[in-house]
Amino acid sequence: MKIHRGILLKLCLVVLVGTLAFGDASAQSGRASKDDKTKTRQAQAVSKEVYDRITKAQEMLEDDNDRGALQLLNRLYNPDKLTEYEQANVLNYIGFIHYNMDQFREAISTYEKLLRIPSLEPQMAKQTTFTVAQLLTMEEKYSEALRTLDKWFILETNPPANPFILKAQLYYHLDRFPEMVEPIENAMRVARSRNKPVKENWYGLLNYAYYMDENYQKVRDIQKILLETWPKKRYWKSLAGAFTELGQDEKLIYAYDAAFTQGMLDTEAEFVTMAQLYLQAEVPYKAARLLEEKMSSGVLVKNEKNYRLLSQAWTLSMEDEKSVPALKAAANMATHGELDARLANAYLNIGEYGSCVTSAKNALRKGNLKSPDYAQISLGMCLYNQRKYGAAEDSFDKAAKVPRSRRTSSQWIRVIKADVARNEQIRFAEQAARKKRRELDARKAQSQRAR
Repeated sequence: MKIHRGILLKLCLVVLVGTLAFGDASAQSGRASKDDKTKTRQAQAVSKEVYDRITKAQEMLEDDNDRGALQLLNRLYNPDKLTEYEQANVLNYIGFIHYNMDQFREAISTYEKLLRIPSLEPQMAKQTTFTVAQLLTMEEKYSEALRTLDKWFILETNPPANPFILKAQLYYHLDRFPEMVEPIENAMRVARSRNKPVKENWYGLLNYAYYMDENYQKVRDIQKILLETWPKKRYWKSLAGAFTELGQDEKLIYAYDAAFTQGMLDTEAEFVTMAQLYLQAEVPYKAARLLEEKMSSGVLVKNEKNYRLLSQAWTLSMEDEKSVPALKAAANMATHGELDARLANAYLNIGEYGSCVTSAKNALRKGNLKSPDYAQISLGMCLYNQRKYGAAEDSFDKAAKVPRSRRTSSQWIRVIKADVARNEQIRFAEQAARKKRRELDARKAQSQRAR
């Protein structure tokens, strides 16, 4: 979280030379005034020599001769010869030149020397203190910057919003995240009271503070505000993350679907997540259409994982025929037999028994199956539907070796045996009928010859 120099550092301490008053101040330091008013008036004047040199330094600055201006003012600065008011103005200019030359440490040292002047005007003391806090921040001396900024808050009775944000940023750099909340909320309160806009990055800071404090309810609420005012993709994702942390997984789909509807999703991972959320929400048809569209357009890679998810979406949509191409592609890419086993079941469901047998055998050949007994059952069922009873019974026998599949396999074996027995009876009956028919035909022929 960088502190931007152009935004945070407002060096408003440079007093224009043209506004300085000058007069005979040579005896000010050694001559007491008759009254306080006269003393105050004299203290605010600079000698003509000081005035002329500051004017010359300003001209050199306008000509981009920073070093020359700095050398001139360093020669001018002499606490023994200058009044405190003159010292303040010279140091103020020297500090500004150091800042202008990116010599921030020298600028800090100069301004701190300025702050030690006993009669320094309250307004200049206040402005200089704030400037030092900003410069210390830029130098990444965050603890010192925070202490200096706290001194400024004592001096400033009616602070604007930005100093509160600076304080929150210092807490951020010091890993004091819970303490960020109060100054940010103060900044927002001040901005609203002055009819100023509450800035987007302030909510970002506040969101981060609550996130680091694991206050996900506040994170969720802030994301909603950000989305209403500055709808962006990252806020939808942050809202989804807050729902996850709060255990409100059922609301995840709302965040992702809104981002999807607004065209804010564009990566493979985001579309896959969207499809998975559709599946969890029991709208598999949307998941299938999304995956198919993005795979066709090349956004999603046509790999085993994505084909498997697509086939699952079509299967849950009760679209078995549409699930087969995706599952077949995934199975062809897989080195294990698990997807071939699923493909065998898909073929079984749509009545393509030949393809079912091929896929089941591929599954068993590849191996690495979670449930090889189930693959044997699928193979047996497909063989049975092809009326290949012997091979089917052999598959069920192999499946029956696993206790959980023994009952199912035994039932199928009984069905096969019953079918075989019935078919045998039918075959015998057909043979008997054909024999009887031949006998009748023979007697009929003999009767005709006898006539």
